Amino acid sequence: MKIINTSIPDVKIIEPQVFGDNRGFFLETFRDDWFKENVADVTFIQDNHSKSNQGILRGMHYQLEQTQGKLVRVTSGEVYDVVIDMRKKSSSYGQWFGVLLSAENKRQLWMPAGFAHGFYVTSESAEFVYKCTNSYAPQHEVSVKWDDPALGISWPIHTNTKPSLSAKDVNGLLFKDAPAC
Repeated sequence: MKIINTSIPDVKIIEPQVFGDNRGFFLETFRDDWFKENVADVTFIQDNHSKSNQGILRGMHYQLEQTQGKLVRVTSGEVYDVVIDMRKKSSSYGQWFGVLLSAENKRQLWMPAGFAHGFYVTSESAEFVYKCTNSYAPQHEVSVKWDDPALGISWPIHTNTKPSLSAKDVNGLLFKDAPAC
């Protein structure tokens, strides 16, 4: 596996080595000892899988307690995946990073605990799989507005298109009002 650094030092793209021929392919998506040695010394305790249709935007979510580091990937379709550093003491506090993740490129994105996370489905549908370092705790969850002008996230959304959002995301907080981790 290859590690690609991003504009936020703690956020990493992981590109697997793919072995394929006319019958299909094989790749290793996770190995605990390699991950701990090369990316982050964490323990994953929960795996999640979601499916969303084109135009759905999920995010930007994080937890104030039971904070979660996440290793995310797409197994079907394509998404534009985005993280925002919510760690007040970080040199990259308030910065965002986005990357296309797809079944085709097989890339993964690692974000440590303290990042708001979300994605926008650019294909007809997408299946999204991720590992978490802590359990989901809805009572501690915060949602930051996906379109906060202060953040200036460059979503790949056409000008006259409105993404499909949950009530939680419609009512997200502006970054300046969102509590830091």
